[in-house]
Formats: sequence, C-alpha cells, structure tokens
Amino acid sequence: MTDEPTTVLLVDDDELTRTGLRALLSTEPDVRVVGEASDGTQVLPLVFELRPDVVLMDVRMPELDGIKATALLLERMPEPPKVLVITTFENDDYVYDALKAGASGFLLKRARPAQIAHAIRLVAAGDSLLFPDAVRRMVAGRAGLSPPMPGHTALTPREAEVLQLMAAGLSNQDIAERLVVGVETVKTHVGNVFAKLGAANRTQAVIAAYESGLVTPGR
Repeated sequence: MTDEPTTVLLVDDDELTRTGLRALLSTEPDVRVVGEASDGTQVLPLVFELRPDVVLMDVRMPELDGIKATALLLERMPEPPKVLVITTFENDDYVYDALKAGASGFLLKRARPAQIAHAIRLVAAGDSLLFPDAVRRMVAGRAGLSPPMPGHTALTPREAEVLQLMAAGLSNQDIAERLVVGVETVKTHVGNVFAKLGAANRTQAVIAAYESGLVTPGR
C-alpha cells in the first residue's frame, strides 16, 4: 500500500470551474492537482509530462472535446490515466460517447465535494463509476444509432451472466456473493469479458451489453 496522493489533471475550458475544483481538491490530503488544461488539445502533452493518475475531463470544449481527448489517451499511451468525465447534464450524448471511448465514469458538476473526491479515489483504484439507471437512459436514447461492439456472441453463459450483473452495478465482491464463487474467479470472468468485447473497463463492457441486446434498457 502506498501513501502517495492520487494525482489529478483538471481539464475544463472554464477557468472558474478549474479554480473551484482545485480549491475543493486542495482540502483532500490524499488528492493532489498537478496541472490544468483549458482544451483537449493540451491533454496528451500534459499527461506525458505530468503522469497524473486521473484526468478530470470536461466533455464540451472548443477545439478538441473530451471524447476525442479520451480516445487519444487510450490510443497513444500504453498505460493511460483513468478518465473521469465531469459534466453539467446527465443525459448528454457527449457523456455517452466519452464513456464509450473509455472514460471510467462521469460526475455532475453540481456533485458534492465529498462525492467528487470519492469518485477520483474510486477510479484511481481501478474501479468504474457506474450509475446503472443513468447508463440505461443514455443507451435507450441512443438505441440503433451506433453499431454494437463485436465479441458478445463469444461470451460463455457464465461470462454473459457476470456481464449482466456488472450492468446492474454490482462490484466483483457482490457478483461473487450472488454466484457463490470466489472473487478471483469473478475477476477472471471479468477479464475474459473485457478481452472478448475489446473493452478497456467496466463502463465500456456495460455499454456493449446494452448495445448488443444482452441487457435491455428499462428491464
């Protein structure tokens, strides 16, 4: 276990928002803001220079939006930082596209300080920040607008079951208890699901589950 703080890069085209987030996070002893960017074009160079654990990413920016910036990070870096999207509107096509591009989750800008800090810690630890109801609504609104990720037909029945439970927001521990198996067994299944779907994280896998029809929005 390390005592090093979780490092964060703030990306937002609104200076006031960045200032507020920096002030908010400065009160957290285990979180440290290491840099700021006002547009997606600055993200890749700053990430290579500063190596943050988490990028707190706005989605709507003038030159390069958070969706393309997220995709670039995953494409260009062998070990990219986790991306946590921060947005004004929950049901936003930009948010959906950022999650599909590989962001680990999203937060509303009106979230309480403790929620923002908790979310940063969560994604830094390798978890995804999933809001099943919100993801269901976003996917339902996009039904038929984009092709599903390939690979869902290659899932075994157990892997499909694990993916369905992931879509319901269950953690690996919760899934292990539900299926009466060990957590390591669940981790193996989750890893197989990611590999077969070409998913970078739980959020991408869950979106693939909806788009493939394995999980139906509203069910």
